[in-house]
Amino acid sequence: MTRVLVIVPFPLDEAGLQNRQAQSAAVPLPKGWELVYRPVACGPESFMSPHDWGLMDLAIFEAGATAERDGFDAVCIDTMSDGGMHALRSVLDIPVIGAGKASMLYALTLGSRFSILAQWDLALPRYRKVIREYGFDRQCASVRSIDTPPDFANLLGGKEEAVFPKMRDIAMRCIEEDAADVICLGSTTMHQAASYLADHLPVPVVNPGPLSYKLIETFLALGLTHGRAAYPAPVENRLDMLHDMMKAGAAAEDGGIG
Repeated sequence: MTRVLVIVPFPLDEAGLQNRQAQSAAVPLPKGWELVYRPVACGPESFMSPHDWGLMDLAIFEAGATAERDGFDAVCIDTMSDGGMHALRSVLDIPVIGAGKASMLYALTLGSRFSILAQWDLALPRYRKVIREYGFDRQCASVRSIDTPPDFANLLGGKEEAVFPKMRDIAMRCIEEDAADVICLGSTTMHQAASYLADHLPVPVVNPGPLSYKLIETFLALGLTHGRAAYPAPVENRLDMLHDMMKAGAAAEDGGIG
């Protein structure tokens, strides 16, 4: 059996996890594969500011740091922010895929310029930061938002009639005004709209979560993983300290620490 750890960047309950798990139905996976969705122990309420990004990096790193020891064959990070990806690659030899960089690179195999369809205006600085760091300034036609506050647990459920057409209209502006020839969904929380948008837009739509699962399948089939020249192992491993920090944080969230 092939086991893939999917790290969910929020400490969700079982109902919230099920909405994330629904992404796996979007693509066929090989027989005998198991996707295990693991929420972080604790973290920020969202990731709209540098304060949030730092905490999210730490939370995702801690959630996946033992993946190889736990018997997983690969790790997917269920957020376009790619939080914790670099740190996880430094301590794991198994493949680690972040949905953000993967979806933007894949978009460039389908067209020459992509736009990111974001959910909230407050998230735009994070996308611009990632685009700048990855060097996609020329290939990114635009980042536009439907300016709808995200629901990280329920996602877009129950909002289809109001939100899906709005997403289509903003995506058409990306295509007609910004010359985008591929649309990337700006969050794995938007996966429920992927089929609708693919049916109503004249360009390819990249759904980041399911794409990361298929890329993991390809990496494992080809025997590929990240290299140590780019992601060196730590000189001194302090994962025990990291786990203790997150346990203390989770206990504080639950009211166990004053």
